[in-house]
Amino acid sequence: MDAESAKRQFLEYIEIERGRAVKTIENYDHYLTRYFAQAGIKHTRDITEQNIREFRLWLNRQPGVSGSMKRRTQNYYLIALRAFLKFLRKRDIEGISPERIELAKLPERSIDLITNTELGRLMDAANGTDEKSLRDRAIFELLFSTGLRVSELCSLDSDLDLSRDELSVRGKGEKVRVVFLSEAAKRAVATYLKARKDMEEALFVNTANGKQHGTRLTPRSVERIIKYYAAKAGITKKVTPHVLRHSFATDLLSNGADLRSVQALLGHASINTTQIYTHVTDAHLREVHKKFHSRGE
Repeated sequence: MDAESAKRQFLEYIEIERGRAVKTIENYDHYLTRYFAQAGIKHTRDITEQNIREFRLWLNRQPGVSGSMKRRTQNYYLIALRAFLKFLRKRDIEGISPERIELAKLPERSIDLITNTELGRLMDAANGTDEKSLRDRAIFELLFSTGLRVSELCSLDSDLDLSRDELSVRGKGEKVRVVFLSEAAKRAVATYLKARKDMEEALFVNTANGKQHGTRLTPRSVERIIKYYAAKAGITKKVTPHVLRHSFATDLLSNGADLRSVQALLGHASINTTQIYTHVTDAHLREVHKKFHSRGE
């Protein structure tokens, strides 16, 4: 089968049938196009283990920030190619087995965290009574209460039912999950909505005057808001919406929540993704060390 035609069908498949985000589709298109160009792929039968190995070697020799291209980035190409090969097999198009493609081993992923004290300072930094301050406080409380991704937060509408302690959100891959609202989050959102003077559908909107007033906040806007308050609170670490998601997860685990429940609340497809939090929540190990280590005195 013609490789470009197969790629187009694959991209349509992951968009329509798998519900992948537009950005994911664009990335897969980029990764496969680069492989096709580098390996000279014209037909699906041209895909071989040999030219995949050569492509991996070529990727590894591409310049990156710290020498060669990061292995994590290299894996993105291989993940896209493996998904493409699975699609070909599903359509009974002859080709190499997707299981033949092994991803590069990666070092254990580290996560950015802020302390509980820093989190409190960040929350308290949005302490004004104007609409913008109330909006920003509601954003912080909602992110920490629910563990939402910033894209999920920005997609929320103002018809939120605050009489309930839960809401359904549509996350990655169009999967729906339930998240829960703390009393603090409900109060903050209710106070902000009461101060709103517009009739826009979005829950969080721009408050600045001008043509952007009343428009739905974008993930980039929320990132800038959090960066501003982190500086105001005197936090020198990089603080992003995802850091608040990390704080949500580690708070649950350190207070005794089980990993499977946290996986469900975060909307992780694989528990392996959730396991990155476990090494920062084993506070009891410090007590074990103090109690039992022979040179603890």
